[in-house]
Amino acid sequence: MFKIQRLSQYILCLLLPLVAAHAAEQPNGNIQKVSLTSAKSTPVTLASAKVLKKQLNPKGLYLRSSTALIMDEAEGITLYDKEVDKQMPIASVTKLMTAMVILDAKLDFNEKIRIKRKDRDRLRGSKSRLSYGTILTRRDLIKIALMASENRATKALARTYPGGHKAFVKAMNDKAKVLHMTRTTFKDPSGLHSGNVSTAKDLVKLVSAASKYKLIKTLTTTGKSYVTDLRSGWKVEFFNTNRLVRRKNWDISLSKTGYIADSGHCLVMETTIANRPVIIVLLNSWGKLSKFGDSNRIKRWIQRAEKRVATI
Repeated sequence: MFKIQRLSQYILCLLLPLVAAHAAEQPNGNIQKVSLTSAKSTPVTLASAKVLKKQLNPKGLYLRSSTALIMDEAEGITLYDKEVDKQMPIASVTKLMTAMVILDAKLDFNEKIRIKRKDRDRLRGSKSRLSYGTILTRRDLIKIALMASENRATKALARTYPGGHKAFVKAMNDKAKVLHMTRTTFKDPSGLHSGNVSTAKDLVKLVSAASKYKLIKTLTTTGKSYVTDLRSGWKVEFFNTNRLVRRKNWDISLSKTGYIADSGHCLVMETTIANRPVIIVLLNSWGKLSKFGDSNRIKRWIQRAEKRVATI
């Protein structure tokens, strides 16, 4: 008799969860939504961007970039703007468009491409770690073009595009039209040409579009990596031009820097600050490190506002 009672209790323990679930049903047959939490996955409820914006004081954010735009990515609401319609050179931010055009063409990633003298920078004489004769796969060229902003790699990608450099630039401008980047023009694939111009508003569209490509997100946020010269077997190490991707206190999902004398220092990012996904565009920063300083100031500015919202 005692064993039967123990068995009954055991069966009852097994049935209790099923009974509880059944009790959650409504008379009309619909089941109530239940939020499940765990140590590894905790739902986060954010205030709307409109509520957050009321706590953001634009005058309390001092930036060294002459143009800046911060947008809540989930809601498409601008949290901060400064000269966002001003058209200006964008330097190597261009390479995000270059990568999209390459990926859209679905070219062979494993094709071997040789770096030639015609790939050198004739406009600004910028240096490269890729010597003439170096042979890399197309995938490796895309990697160092995005991660390390390698100009010879970028020119080689455009040169080996169907139709060559001219067709490639046309494809870039055609893609800009598709993305409704109405104040954007491209003259070359690397950003060395000062005729590559855009606005902060248009660059938000560029970042948003580029974020749809998993490979672009991965490569632009790789801190450091290397490529192998298939001619010699030598490995060449490259570092990301955005030092923030190597910081543990930053959660960056897409990034690209840029610089020429005409554009100043530029930075675009898709990042998460205080659990809020945002797109940041910074153009024409005063100094080499200013764009990183501005990014950190933006981060603290949003974090403080989020804390104020939490107390309301």
